[in-house]
Amino acid sequence: MSKPSCLVLKNFIGGKFVPGRRHIESYDPSTGEVYCKVPDSSKEEVEAAVAAAKDAFPDWSARSSEQRAKILNKLADLIEAHLEEFAQAESRDQGKTITFARTVDIPRSVYNFRFFASSVLHHTNDCSQMDHMGCLNYTIRCPVGVAGLISPWNLPLYLLTWKIAPAIVTGNTVVAKPSEMTSVTAWMMCKLMQEAGVPPGVVNIVFGTGPTAGDALVGHPEVPLISFTGSTLTAQRITERCAPYCKKLSLELGGKNPAVVFADADLDKCIETTVRSSFSNQGEICLCTSRIFVERSIYPEFLERFVVAAKKWKTGVPSDPANNNGALISKEHLEKVRSFVAVAKSEGATIHCGEGVDHLDLPQENKSGYYMPATVISGVSDSSHVMQEEIFGPVTCVSPFDTEDEAVRRANGVRYGLAATVWSKDVGKVHRLAKQLQAGNLR
Repeated sequence: MSKPSCLVLKNFIGGKFVPGRRHIESYDPSTGEVYCKVPDSSKEEVEAAVAAAKDAFPDWSARSSEQRAKILNKLADLIEAHLEEFAQAESRDQGKTITFARTVDIPRSVYNFRFFASSVLHHTNDCSQMDHMGCLNYTIRCPVGVAGLISPWNLPLYLLTWKIAPAIVTGNTVVAKPSEMTSVTAWMMCKLMQEAGVPPGVVNIVFGTGPTAGDALVGHPEVPLISFTGSTLTAQRITERCAPYCKKLSLELGGKNPAVVFADADLDKCIETTVRSSFSNQGEICLCTSRIFVERSIYPEFLERFVVAAKKWKTGVPSDPANNNGALISKEHLEKVRSFVAVAKSEGATIHCGEGVDHLDLPQENKSGYYMPATVISGVSDSSHVMQEEIFGPVTCVSPFDTEDEAVRRANGVRYGLAATVWSKDVGKVHRLAKQLQAGNLR
């Protein structure tokens, strides 16, 4: 049987598909083979997209919230009508299981448009009366202009729509740059724009790498707002590029999220949930649990049961509904994640399951894919790179603690502060830790 022809994407600028002059090869993570070519866009192509967005801004920003919301709801309906096509494409493009794409990525993308379409209709303005001065102060919300949106490869359409939806429903126009490794569903969404009633230039999507397309977008003087989700290192570069223009910045960066498990926790529920929170989507979610601190009195039981549960977390071909995890995004990323396990082993840690311990039985056509089983490590010091750096793969470390103060100190002992989880039936204890843990999202 002959292989299907390679998919070639085009940029979407001013309501039209524009062929790229150069292309980047995109790989199917489940097989390791090239299946798509993505435009390697230059500064000129970004400038064309910004010009289109700027031209569309006066008309779009003048429309009522109700008019814009109606278009977002229509776009949501169209994506939902093609949910299976989007799910299949997202699974192949990113390596995630088809089940995860069907139940999480694409439904959440639809929800994003509907949520912001609804929420904008309920925005209220604030006012304050100053009787002694005889005046009334009030606040109104106005669109900023062209928003530059840079989204990551782990939840491609999900996180892209989370940026596009609030930007355009509030009257802004956008130039978006998805990850060059996962661009297909963004391109598919562009095909629905006209049918949904999105005017030309309101949504522009330019594909390419960060150092070329991304840098040109971030440094463009007529893009006053940048939203970025990705690595802390890249965010530092973006901040520097935006500083001369005093741009509005929205940054969602890395995580090294702790779970603190006390002796009174419901272990059945805790283990089931923590396995899922550690390994879902191949561990390629910034909110994944990567450090688990367990009160010493229950540590042996927890570790034994957690390893048993992790071994049941199946990794394999993404198209098989029985699998929990598919393939990691790229060969380079797989090697990076594996390197952390190698460091842990070299430092004397114990690898209980996963990398180097469990063998994956893959079909012949998938043996060159980027697979890694759920991996549980113990005996890692808090100062190790394994405990300090974001791994972004199916790897989690389990460690005992003795006191509440120790748990807080160790949980806070990293440079990240994205999320944390506390397991206890003691409500007072949960509230105490909620105030002390340095995390923006506490569960």
